[in-house]
Amino acid sequence: MWRRVAQILGLLLCILGWVFVGCTLAMDHWRVAQLGGQGGSSVVVTAWYWSDLWKDCYEDSTAVVNCVDFRLTWTVKSYIHAVRGLLVIGLCLGLIGTVLTFFGLECTNIGGDRRSNDRMLGTASALHLVGCVSDLAAYCLYINRVAAAFLHSKADPSKLSYEIGPPLYLGLVGSFLILLGSTLHCATACRVNHPKSRPPMVPFICERGDEKEVLRGHKLICAPSNVSNDSRNIFTYKMASVVTV
Repeated sequence: MWRRVAQILGLLLCILGWVFVGCTLAMDHWRVAQLGGQGGSSVVVTAWYWSDLWKDCYEDSTAVVNCVDFRLTWTVKSYIHAVRGLLVIGLCLGLIGTVLTFFGLECTNIGGDRRSNDRMLGTASALHLVGCVSDLAAYCLYINRVAAAFLHSKADPSKLSYEIGPPLYLGLVGSFLILLGSTLHCATACRVNHPKSRPPMVPFICERGDEKEVLRGHKLICAPSNVSNDSRNIFTYKMASVVTV
C-alpha cells in the first residue's frame, strides 16, 4: 500500500515541478534593474529594465512598456541560446519520463508484471533526474550571468545593476520538486524485497517399505513424482539399502 501512495505522490510532485519549469519559459522579469526612486532624490523618477528569454523591455512609472524582441537568431547572446536549449531538453525528457511513470505505476496495471513496472519506473526516474539536472544547469547559467552583471555594476556605476527575477526562483522550486518526486520513484523501484528466483520444487511420493523396514522404525521411502516407475523402483531399492545398512 505504501508503495502505491509513494508512487502517486512522486508522480504528482514531478508533474507539478515540470509545470513550474514550463511556466518559467513564458514568464517575464527573469532579470530586473531599477532606475531612480531612491530616497533623497530631488526628482523621483522610477523606471525598470527587465529581460526574459525572448525580449528586453523598458517600463516607466506610467506603466508604459516598450519591448524589443529577439528577432534574429545570431543577434541573441550565446548564453540565452544555451538556457533555452537546456530547458527544452529538460522538458522533453520530463514528458517522456512522466509517460513512463504513468505506465509503470502499480495502480494502473498497464506495464505488466511487477518487475516490468519497476524497471519502467526506474527508467522514468533516470529521465526525470537527467531533465532536472538540465534545468538546474540552465537556471544556474542565467543566475551566473545576472550575478556577473551585478558585480560589474558595482565596479562601474554607469552599468545597470540587474537582480534575479521571480521566474528563476519558481524554476528552482520546480527542479527541487522534480528531484524529490524522482527520488520517491527510485526508492520504490529499487526495493530489495524481490523474491529470488528458485528452481521449481518437485513433489515427492513417499511409500512405506516392506515389513522388515516397518518393524525397524517405520522408515519412509521417497522418490520424485516426475520419474518413471522403473526409476522410482531403482530409487526405492537404493534407499532401502541405505536404511538397511
